[in-house]
Amino acid sequence: MNQRRTLSPVDRLLSSVENALRTLTPGTARSERRTPGDGQHNDAANTAASRDHLAGLMRINHTGEVCAQALYQGQASTARLPTVRQAMEEAAREEEDHLAWCEARLAELDSVPSRLNPLFYAMSYGIGALAGLAGDRWSLGFVSETEQQVVRHLEAHLAQVPDKDLRTRAILEQMREDELKHAVTARGAGGADLPPPVRAAMTLMSKVMTFSTYRI
Repeated sequence: MNQRRTLSPVDRLLSSVENALRTLTPGTARSERRTPGDGQHNDAANTAASRDHLAGLMRINHTGEVCAQALYQGQASTARLPTVRQAMEEAAREEEDHLAWCEARLAELDSVPSRLNPLFYAMSYGIGALAGLAGDRWSLGFVSETEQQVVRHLEAHLAQVPDKDLRTRAILEQMREDELKHAVTARGAGGADLPPPVRAAMTLMSKVMTFSTYRI
């Protein structure tokens, strides 16, 4: 009978370092699922202005997935219950699909990820670790609130993507579906409602991230 190996603190540290390097090094993110919209023809980004705007949106989404990787890894590093730790690690694996999809779309738009990604990864990892230390209920509540904000964020981007851009729309729509599932799962696992000041701080940080990574 196969048993799941219990990782030592050193193993988890090395795994976190590996994840950080894979997340922050272009071309290394792996997608287990086919990229949504593969084979779809679209001509929406047929001007420099429209292409630059779409690239800015996808750069924001790519950085959002970098932050998600870091948050989940940080939470997994301090989660108290093995089941919660495993759930965080599984969510991080699913989010890696999104990371690869956004990176591929950026390349198609002749653009690159944000140069600020290492900074946002470090900040997000620290926030995730603190959430885990606060307790699993709060950690799960943090996941739920984060994913709900991401869903709203993706819906705002979808409103700006032309209907003809089938490729970008397919990616964002699948991401929205996955993020909503993560939010519902975290809440169902016992996630607590976060205090309003915490939710407001999360919203402020998100605004700083979107403003800066759209441009840099």
